Amino acid sequence: MEVLQDHNQLSLRQACQLFKLSTSVYRYQRKVRKDDSRYHDMLVELAEKRPTWGFWKMYHRVRLGGEPINHKRLYRIYSTARLNMRRRTRKRVPQRIKQPLVQPLCPNLTWSMDFMRDSLFQGKPFRAFNVIDDFNRESLNITIAKSITSQRVINVLEQLIEWRGCPSQIRVDNGPEFIADALKEWCAQENRQIELLFIQKGKPSQNGYIERFNKTFREDILNSYMFEVPEQVQEKANKWIWMYNNERPHEALKNLPPTQFLLKYGKLHPHPKGQQEFPTFQQDNNNQILIKNYTFELS
Repeated sequence: MEVLQDHNQLSLRQACQLFKLSTSVYRYQRKVRKDDSRYHDMLVELAEKRPTWGFWKMYHRVRLGGEPINHKRLYRIYSTARLNMRRRTRKRVPQRIKQPLVQPLCPNLTWSMDFMRDSLFQGKPFRAFNVIDDFNRESLNITIAKSITSQRVINVLEQLIEWRGCPSQIRVDNGPEFIADALKEWCAQENRQIELLFIQKGKPSQNGYIERFNKTFREDILNSYMFEVPEQVQEKANKWIWMYNNERPHEALKNLPPTQFLLKYGKLHPHPKGQQEFPTFQQDNNNQILIKNYTFELS
């Protein structure tokens, strides 16, 4: 610009027009950014002393100290220092459709799953993962562990399907283990095609079969004994499964145990395969849990 003005006798406005440049842009002087180190140190010190405070608490505390700083400037410093508090948010559950709670027409059509929580003698928590067949309320599994992830749920279901067969549906609540993508993808595989029936949030009565089973298990085992390690709970639960399936009369099953109800009424409904073997938990004289096949005619 200065060369044009000196040699061509052009004004500043004419030189700027020649280069299609605004005169205000040419005259602009970059402002020196204010030193924010003092406010940065102030915020870091506050965050160390008051780790539960968010931005606005810190902002008002700085202003009360007599610092005339704008909230936008202070927030820029706050963000640059990565002092933002991360809020824990729950995974949003999609809207569920109410599913009717009806007894299936045949065994191995619908299963129900649920978790229970209890504590050992020392106060350490553990969880119980329960699975039943809705047709005859038969207990298929009780897994006791300190922590049970969605992958552990998949492993248990694979073991059950290996000896019991694959159900068409599984009724569950909206717990994090059941809404996990891993379980959805596992159920959707071609060799399984299992439909997950989610109950509505806050409506445990829609999963009434497993809830009633949980009540019985809690009264008979969890509230009746004190355990030191989860292995003791698992051993007691395995023995209780056999008693529940083979000895305990069930009012909803015409006062028959689940296995006897399966043998008596499981053949009332047609099945394309005709004769069907159905495994169930049995127990030998040494209290060892075995798997035995009951054979009955499906007509």
